[in-house]
Amino acid sequence: MIRKVKGGYKVLSEKGKNLGGPYKTKEEAEKRLRQVEFFKRNKG
Repeated sequence: MIRKVKGGYKVLSEKGKNLGGPYKTKEEAEKRLRQVEFFKRNKG
């Protein structure tokens, strides 16, 4: 999920673990979230 924080936007797991950020724009955070989802599905 993407959460707005003081420094911009952070990508967080469902449990609240930081997966990237802070990013200045929501678009950058969404790009990172797509990367996380891609690797989650393609893990060996």
